[in-house]
Amino acid sequence: MKALVVKSTGLWYEVLAENKRLVARLRGKFKLEDKKITNPIAAGDWVEVEANQQVDGEWVITQIYERENYMIRESPRKKGHDHLIASNINQGILIVTLKKPRTSTGFIDRFLITLESFRIPGIILVNKRDLYKEKEIERFEELKSIYTDIGYEVHLCQFEREVDPKVSELFRNKTSLLCGHSGAGKSTLINCLIPHASQEVKEISDFANKGVHTTTFAEMFFLDDKSAIIDTPGIKELGLSEIESEELSHYFPEMRNFLGQCKFHNCLHENEPGCKVKEAVGDTISQLRYDGYLSILRGEDNRK
Repeated sequence: MKALVVKSTGLWYEVLAENKRLVARLRGKFKLEDKKITNPIAAGDWVEVEANQQVDGEWVITQIYERENYMIRESPRKKGHDHLIASNINQGILIVTLKKPRTSTGFIDRFLITLESFRIPGIILVNKRDLYKEKEIERFEELKSIYTDIGYEVHLCQFEREVDPKVSELFRNKTSLLCGHSGAGKSTLINCLIPHASQEVKEISDFANKGVHTTTFAEMFFLDDKSAIIDTPGIKELGLSEIESEELSHYFPEMRNFLGQCKFHNCLHENEPGCKVKEAVGDTISQLRYDGYLSILRGEDNRK
């Protein structure tokens, strides 16, 4: 029977079938096209399961149905392999913090680029408003201006006992992928939206000013019958996968308007003469975003 994967632990999977939660394992090996991947199935996948006739109460995944889309990154642990984060999502929501811990613009851009490669809408939630003084508020306004100008929603938030209704509404009638560094507030947000989820929350490490990993595996939570959130382990690095240098600018919305207008058809918008993208920097393309583009193109930002 057909089932929805709601949690992936690497070896075993929790699936939802006919309103019942079952635990299943893979039968044999599955591949994602010709890619080398560390996990062939992710939360959000639809699969076919059947009872194991030899082991009472055990279920086996026999088929993975075709995905509408998926979120993938380079595996941080296994060189030359990719890691599936989630499948079949309607939007990606990134939790950003300007301090404790600080989220770099490089990380923000890599997340948005990955979404853009599948034309998945992205939303940025800047959490921990109560910690920010004038300097951080100015930084937020700068980031908000840059990202809203190119079509992304940006909200300043504070996740504690409740969430602003405008933010809560963002999750309605969609399957949302929730990403961010450890300590950014993903689990706190889920606990506010879905109290029975009871996600573990820990304090930020003062020594390293970084979050403590509390989510070990990606898991899907349901707000209602039409709304779900896929919570992911805190991501420290987001290495881009399946994106070549020649197509990188395609996933910067502000650059797409100039594609095909450069002097050279294979322009990388770096040092080439007659580049319309470079001419637009400081006008319709922010210097910050362009610098980030160059860093990713040259492999200088170490995936962070």
